[in-house]
Formats: sequence, C-alpha cells, structure tokens
Amino acid sequence: MTSAGPSRDVRQGTPLPRRTLAGYALGSLVTGPFGTVPGLLLLPYLTDTLGVAAGVAGLLVLLPKAWDVLVNPVAGRISDRSGHRRPFLLGAGLLLAVLFAAIFAGPVGTGGPAGAYVAVAFLAAATAFAFFQVPYVAMPAELTGGYAERTRLMTWRVAVLALAILVSGALAPLVVDLGGGGLAGHRWAGAFVGALIVVGTLGAFSGTRTASARVAPESEPSLRTQLRTAASNVPFRGLLACWVVQAAGIGTMLAGVQYFADHVIAQRSGATFLFAAFVGPALLVMPLWTRVGARLGKLRALIVASLLFAAGALALLAAGVLPPVATYLLVAVIGCGYAGQQVFAMAMLPDCIDHDTARTGRRQAGVFTGLWTAGETLGLAIGPGIYALLLQLFGYVSSSTGEAAAQDPTARLGVLLGFTLVPALLVAAAVLLLRRYEDS
Repeated sequence: MTSAGPSRDVRQGTPLPRRTLAGYALGSLVTGPFGTVPGLLLLPYLTDTLGVAAGVAGLLVLLPKAWDVLVNPVAGRISDRSGHRRPFLLGAGLLLAVLFAAIFAGPVGTGGPAGAYVAVAFLAAATAFAFFQVPYVAMPAELTGGYAERTRLMTWRVAVLALAILVSGALAPLVVDLGGGGLAGHRWAGAFVGALIVVGTLGAFSGTRTASARVAPESEPSLRTQLRTAASNVPFRGLLACWVVQAAGIGTMLAGVQYFADHVIAQRSGATFLFAAFVGPALLVMPLWTRVGARLGKLRALIVASLLFAAGALALLAAGVLPPVATYLLVAVIGCGYAGQQVFAMAMLPDCIDHDTARTGRRQAGVFTGLWTAGETLGLAIGPGIYALLLQLFGYVSSSTGEAAAQDPTARLGVLLGFTLVPALLVAAAVLLLRRYEDS
C-alpha cells in the first residue's frame, strides 16, 4: 500500500485454493437472499396482502434496517475483538434462517397489528444478519494480501451471489404463487429462503475451515477511536458514500419489481422473468468484468459498470410501449452493470482495509466492514422507502386480498418512475463521490 491510498502496485499474494474460493463464495447464499427477498416481497406483502397503507408499509420496512445501521459497527467491533470470524458465520447464519421464516409466519390478520409483527420479526432477523454479514465481509482482507487475488475472490463470490439472487429472487415470488398466494404462499416462501440460508451458512463455515487468516496484532482500544480512524481513511469514505447511494438506487428498483410486473408489463409471473433476465446474463459476464478490471483498474471499471446500469434503467422508461422481449433485454443490461458494481466495489473495500492496517498496524477490518454493511443496509432500506413514498404520492391503492388492486394511470406512472428514473439517477450520481478514491 502507498501512503496515498489503495494501489494496484502491491504484492500479488499466494493464490487461494479453490476450496477456499468456493467455500467463501457460498456465504452469498446467505447475503444474497436476505439482501434480495425482503426488498422484493415485503413491501408488496404489506400493501397487497396485509392491507397496510403504502406510506406506513415503507416506514415498517425502513425502521428495522435503520436499527441495523447502529448494530453493524458494534458487530464489527465484537468480531474484531474476538479475533475469529468463522464462529459468527455459523451461529448468526443458523439463527437468521429461523428468524427469516418467522417474518412471514405471523398470526393470521391484516392491518396495523400484522404489520407491526412483520416489523419486529424483520428487526430480529436484521440483527442476526448483521452478526453474519460483518465478519463475512471482513474476511477477504485477512484471507489474502494480493490486489488481483481479491478481485479473483470477489469474482467467485459475486458469481455465487448472482446465482443466489437468481434462485431466491426469481423463485420466491413463484413459491408464493404455487403456495396459494396471500398468507399461505408467503409462509412457504419464507421457509424456502430459510433453507437457502442454512445451506449457505454451512457451506461458508465448512469451506473456509482450512484457510489461513492474515490478522493484525491488535485492534484500536475503543469503538469511537476505530470509527474516527475509519473516517480518516479518505479512499474508504469516498467508496462508502458511493456504495450507500448506489444501494439506495438498487433498493428502489428491487422494491418495484413486483409492482412493475403487475402494472407495467402486466404479466402474472413477471417478477420471476424479470429476475431471470436480471441475473442470468450477469453470470455470463463475470469473466469479462475480470478482464475489464485488469485493463482499466477497479475504480474505472466500477464507474463503467455503474453507468451501464444507469443507461439500462433510463431506457426502461419506454417499457410501457416496448414488447416484453425488449424489456427483458434491457433488464439484462442492467444486470450486467450490477454484476460489475458488486465485483469492483467489494474488491476495493479490502484494499482500503489493508491500506489502513499497513498504516496503523492495528486489526480493525470488522469496524470498516461494519460501517460498510451498515451503509449498504441503510441504502437498501432507503430504497423501498423512496419507492413507497412515490406510490403514496402518485395515489397507489392498497389491498388486503392477496392480489394487487387496479390502479389509475397516475399510480402506474409512479410505479414506472420508481423502477427506472429514480434508480438511474441515484446510481449515476453516486460515481461523482468516487473522486476522493485514489487508485494509483
């Protein structure tokens, strides 16, 4: 690491064995479903099954995530002090699986009490997720010191992440339909995603068993000191700000998938097809993104991927008059951009952490990743809130029947803008925040 910041002119590091690459990547079967399915199902579940008003539903989805913003740095501090990341993966991952299923397993009912139960269960699940995600995201900085090797590790992770998003995001709405829709269908979907989380937890815990960890000798003496040190890392601040804003854009689009399928392309299983179009091509372009990163560097490659995402989202403004095939092709373009965003942002994070460790000689990867995951959680929570606010402003009508109510043209316009224009603006504008990240 140079004094200026993360650099590609660092030691290459010993190549990680395939067992470690695959084992670490399997953790995406935990992070992918939890990052995807609540944003996909919760808002429509609240508005179209439990009969909660759109504005209130957005608040119920936001508050547990806002709590997570406070919990994540604490989880990072605790995992730093323990010196061991893997036990957190096992305990928190298994607890998360149970709590996720509980979100959709509440007592029969509609309205405020049912919505409150969902919010409390979601808060508990989000807390368990923090104690899985933060140690998990901290591990790459300790598994390898190689600049390029981290990109390789993230390529494996994001490939499995894309597969996890495809399986959970495309199949969860289908499970709801096959389970009879409404309360019963959502309970089946909760159990399905809980099972995926169990598989990912056991895979990550077992697969990283033989991996060696490069752990700094000591951590900062207090959480406040650690947070102050993280704030002094200028490249990290720029990367984190970009990550948060882009997460808000992605969260906004994710929240709108079911609404877009119901009211713009008007296909019953449209959410499943949209997810297949979004994630399927992303799996194919991962080797291409690796080559782009090697040629341009991680920073420029992240900017290219972000602008590709934004361009595809803007083009989707015409979805109301496009044939379905053209709509799905544009969604595939967005998915390719999303894959690149994930690879390069997450590969740049351990570079920032390693730079700080070299500068201070202290172990605080958990606090950096705690802030990182807190920022991502905040962004992904703000996204559904933005979408719910748009629905409220454009007059969206809620339902307690398990089926979306018919909407007038104004409400359908809100559905479209929240899925296209708003995510495009957020993701594109966020690249301006990378000016302070130095990739020399």
